[in-house]
Amino acid sequence: MDPTRLSANGIALSQRRTLEDSYPVGPALELGIVIPTYNEIENILLLLATLEKTLRGIEWEVVFVDDNSPDKTAELIRFLGLTNRRIRVLERIGRRGLSSACIEGMLATPAPYIAVMDADMQHDESILPMMLERIKSENLDVLVGSRKIEGGSMGEFARKRVWLSDLGTRISKLVCRCDVSDAMSGFFLVDRAYFQQVAPRLTGAGFKILVDLLSSSPSPPRLGEVPYHFRNRQQGESKLDINVELEYLYLLVDKVIGKWVPTRFVIYVLVGTFGLLVHLGVLALLYYRGHADFTVSQVTATFTAMTINFLLNNVVTFRDRRLRGWRIVTGLLTFYLACSVGALMNVSLAKFLLDSHVVWYLAGILGMATSSVWNYGVNTVMTWRRSLLH
Repeated sequence: MDPTRLSANGIALSQRRTLEDSYPVGPALELGIVIPTYNEIENILLLLATLEKTLRGIEWEVVFVDDNSPDKTAELIRFLGLTNRRIRVLERIGRRGLSSACIEGMLATPAPYIAVMDADMQHDESILPMMLERIKSENLDVLVGSRKIEGGSMGEFARKRVWLSDLGTRISKLVCRCDVSDAMSGFFLVDRAYFQQVAPRLTGAGFKILVDLLSSSPSPPRLGEVPYHFRNRQQGESKLDINVELEYLYLLVDKVIGKWVPTRFVIYVLVGTFGLLVHLGVLALLYYRGHADFTVSQVTATFTAMTINFLLNNVVTFRDRRLRGWRIVTGLLTFYLACSVGALMNVSLAKFLLDSHVVWYLAGILGMATSSVWNYGVNTVMTWRRSLLH
């Protein structure tokens, strides 16, 4: 074997031997467990007790990645870590997101194999030793805990959530480079070398880190699946809401066209297209059906469409910078101003191009494209500017 070949951790084997001789620290770490948390203080002690029981004979550590939970989850974990070196916490202030939390946790552990699971006791930790043995013996890149193969089950999942999970798995085939039965699973093991290979390509958006990992691979990953029974949440409340579906949409759009066009801009344009339909609908209702004055109808339709666009962009396009309280009012006024200037640019450029003998439809498209870029840029900087703390 070439001694200069890089290991999974990016250090030459010869260097590793020197380090191991200089710093003997005991048995090598085998498994790192990454657990994202938000308001999970009621589950931490129970989860740690089950991990201690399940992983006897295995060198392991657990990295909790907490998004500044109001219930002081991170403080409890830090207290426990004072006397238990297996326990670590990475507390993030000013940013949130399950996928990005998992990525940071996986980067934080030096373990050659990394498990990702939730803190809510719904994932079956008892199969972790078997999963670790299989990913090692079969030389797999990813081993997925699946609820949808023989021997697994979705537990008492509500019918709507089962349907959404199945739909998400079917849609994932558009971007994943492999055939996986449960792409929406949040319970899996990944080989360190594979993770380091795909890490630079990860989006880090949304709640479905597994889809991100699989779709970021330059070639089909070596994939395995094991069945498990999805359990009911023990304590606390589910974090699933409409944001899960929105974040998943964001991830899929990014994986399909994100390398060419910023994903947020694509979502912004889609929202704008819907706003155009609203504009035409209101105009038709007032002017065509209601016989109102055209100017009054046009102004009403314009402000209605702009208001709808603002509200949708606030909860979809810029959901990570969402305005709340009185900031919605000031944000709406800024949005009106930016889009009004954009509309003026649209009309002025289109008229100039038309006078320069550019065909009418091309002049219209270029005018609209210019105003779209202007509106997106100005609103990103002014209306939904990123703050240090959210």
